[in-house]
Amino acid sequence: MDEATLSAHAQPDPTQPGAALPDGSPGERAGHVPWAQSTGQVLAELGTSADGLTTDDAARLLAQHGANRLPPPERDPLWKRILVHFDDVLIYVLLVAAVLKAVVGDWVDFAVILAVAIINAGIGFVQEGKAESALASLRTMLSTHAEALRYGQWSKIDADDLVPGDIVRVRAGDRVPADVRVLDATNLRIEESALTGESVPAEKHPGAVEPDAGVGDRTSMMFSSTLVAAGQGSGVVVATGQHTEIGRIQTMMSEVTDVKTPLTRQLDRFGKVIAVAILGLGAFMVLVGRLVHDQPVDELLSAGIGFAVAAVPEGLPALVTITLALGVQQMARRRAITRKLPAVETLGSVTTICSDKTGTLTRNEMTARTVLTADLTIDVEGVGYAPEGRLTAGGAEVVRGEHVAFDALTDVMALCNDARVEQGDDGRWGLVGEPTEGALAVLGLKAGAASGEWERLAVLPFESATKYMATLDRRGEESAVIHVKGAPDRVLERCSAQTSATGGREPLDRDMWLERIDELGSRGLRVLAAARKPAEPGVTTVAADDVADGLELCGLVGIVDPPRPEAIEAIAECHAAGIGVKMITGDHAGTAFAIAQEMGIARPGARVLTGADLEELTTSELRKVVRDVDVYARTSPEHKIRIVAALQSHGEIVAMTGDGVNDAPALTQADVGVAMGIKGTEVTKDAAEVVLADDNFATIERAVEEGRRIYDNIRKSVLFLLPTNGAQSLVVLVAVLAGLTMPLLPVQVLWINMITAVTLSLALAYEQAEPGIMRRPPRDSRSGILDAAAVNKIVVASLAIGAAALGVFMWLERAGEPLAVARTTAVTTLALAQLAYLFSCRFLDRSSLTPAVLRGNRVLWLSAGALLVLQGVFVYAPFMHVWFSSASIGAAHWGVAVAVSVGVLLVVELAKVVSRGLTKRRH
Repeated sequence: MDEATLSAHAQPDPTQPGAALPDGSPGERAGHVPWAQSTGQVLAELGTSADGLTTDDAARLLAQHGANRLPPPERDPLWKRILVHFDDVLIYVLLVAAVLKAVVGDWVDFAVILAVAIINAGIGFVQEGKAESALASLRTMLSTHAEALRYGQWSKIDADDLVPGDIVRVRAGDRVPADVRVLDATNLRIEESALTGESVPAEKHPGAVEPDAGVGDRTSMMFSSTLVAAGQGSGVVVATGQHTEIGRIQTMMSEVTDVKTPLTRQLDRFGKVIAVAILGLGAFMVLVGRLVHDQPVDELLSAGIGFAVAAVPEGLPALVTITLALGVQQMARRRAITRKLPAVETLGSVTTICSDKTGTLTRNEMTARTVLTADLTIDVEGVGYAPEGRLTAGGAEVVRGEHVAFDALTDVMALCNDARVEQGDDGRWGLVGEPTEGALAVLGLKAGAASGEWERLAVLPFESATKYMATLDRRGEESAVIHVKGAPDRVLERCSAQTSATGGREPLDRDMWLERIDELGSRGLRVLAAARKPAEPGVTTVAADDVADGLELCGLVGIVDPPRPEAIEAIAECHAAGIGVKMITGDHAGTAFAIAQEMGIARPGARVLTGADLEELTTSELRKVVRDVDVYARTSPEHKIRIVAALQSHGEIVAMTGDGVNDAPALTQADVGVAMGIKGTEVTKDAAEVVLADDNFATIERAVEEGRRIYDNIRKSVLFLLPTNGAQSLVVLVAVLAGLTMPLLPVQVLWINMITAVTLSLALAYEQAEPGIMRRPPRDSRSGILDAAAVNKIVVASLAIGAAALGVFMWLERAGEPLAVARTTAVTTLALAQLAYLFSCRFLDRSSLTPAVLRGNRVLWLSAGALLVLQGVFVYAPFMHVWFSSASIGAAHWGVAVAVSVGVLLVVELAKVVSRGLTKRRH
């Protein structure tokens, strides 16, 4: 932009650049909407001059507004960031268990348990800083250099030094260095998908827009960090650094508080219950032993420590972590890469999925779907850029040469086109050029358009002001023809005729075409028109005047970004699983609703809320309607956060998908943020817990299924682990309360805890999904990890296993067996009874007395073998006799332990039958 052009915009006082600018960023001032002001008003308000800013003015404004960069967030000191990961009830339980083991002198187990606590905290520390990483990625997106007008001279400066009032210019390939009000534009189109989610570059021009226009509709603005796709332009900087649109997103991300996952909340409550129960029962046991049986204090202290060591499920945090880690591996095989362990389980409790449209629900490959000529409606089969698919009219295939008007239309679309599709070495078809033109190029290939027979003589490029493109083409020795394609309203107003069925010219039926344009638009299709006109003899150029009138309309093409077929199936699966699906997109309401209907997201006639509608709703009003609305269009980052928060206010567990910077705050707010791995920005990936390797909604549905399986396996592991601890503590408790000889020594309790934790506990992490796992509603996130039926099962199993071990010990002791033999047999009974109970835990509700319980989990048999080997070492290795006060036992003792263990399995399965019967009776 030259000096004369700039002077025409405004003539502020050149002695006071920036004088009209109050303290603070222009973007912070109430009512400051540069996109809605004329260029003259913006320049006058900023106080810039025709020559740009002077060095002194720029320095003064830089001191006032700060550098044009995103400031790093404040961080807690290292010690605090480490200690916060120990602030967890189950970590406290682990530390208490470690102290108790230190008290009894078991330094090996003390070190192991302490290591588990440190490892758990270490994992959290390494994975912390979701928002910090995202913000760091945000800062790397900013431009490093800018071309600014200083003292009347264009010069390249460090983008950090830009200030409000600077005049800058950009061209194709540049990254916009700040938020800029457009002053001059030539075919300027900017790739804003990172901010708006729209895949098509946005057209920019100096004309003001409405004050309440959303980010995607602010056509007079260029935003920091976006890319210039085509053309060139200049403008005045209106916001820098943290005051830019991308800076506002950073602020929103830093202000969003992390939401605890359902599993974290449940384990917190669970850990508190366990801690209180251990303390209460331990105190009661010591009091009874002292007051009732007058046992010595040192024996009671030993018994109390043994009880606590037996009762504390020190393996639970590690077990949960390992189960989640295994789930991460399984999900990675299903194309979902998990960055945060708890997200694996949280996905399984999701009640609502908020999804972007482009590329997630759709293929992000524009496809011609419908072609209209004056007498014909042609359906186009096939999707994407592969030139495969039939063209049919009324069920009959359309063959080139049979319908002259259709041939003319496809020729226009193929010739007036700068895109091409190519087949790669892997056999996949790709696009070189813009998506819309790619769809038309593919249509031409499907229709057999004879584009290779034509020679292009001249071109009139597409411009945002005209919204059409024209080419001058010639075939052989024939006269040249002008071909035009573009927005239907712009092309139609230049037409005086239409192509007849026989290929000739006939009068234009304008009303008919307007009706057809509206009909295609109502279906969510993007409509383009094709027209042609014979060129004057000898003409070798094409100009705007050549296409101002007299065109012959060949027809219309309806284009759509087609839904992914697998996504449609996945949405149906989600609905069957009781999971709501909502589309939140930056696209227009009509297009969004049409796609949502086709995919089964929106009901016919359902309400669509746009960004403007959301602006008018208060928080309470939004909460009232948020669960009833399935489609949100033209949304901004603030709108997405509000939608997610409104859903969470109803207790919904929300998964949010996204790919652009504008999605990052909402991904941070959601219970599970899901980023697109292919087209997602690094900011979005860093803000998310899960990254999809294939950008496919169907992968989210599979990840939800995997999350449900993992949660089931965690429940199964808890169901198994607690009776293990419950039975051991029950043996110690009963012995003390009844004044009996201690059946188990503390060191023997540690042994049985260790071998079950090392072997059996992990087997259930490999269980396959329960039948019908995606046909049941999401679990209530407010409920505990164990329901009444599970608690009953734990109680029954604890009593059965504890009674078995205690009964065997008392029977052998009274039979005159040595105390070491009786205790060793009791420990063996505990081990085998827990192995039998493990088979019962494989199926949560179904009976385990079936051959199926022996199949489907190879790890279970490996674990069982390892348990038997280790228990054999405990029984027969002389050094173990010294360490654990064990003794060798005979086949009869093993037989008793096996028989009693089978009895434990039968008792637990009987309790399962009774529980199912009671549940059915209640319902």
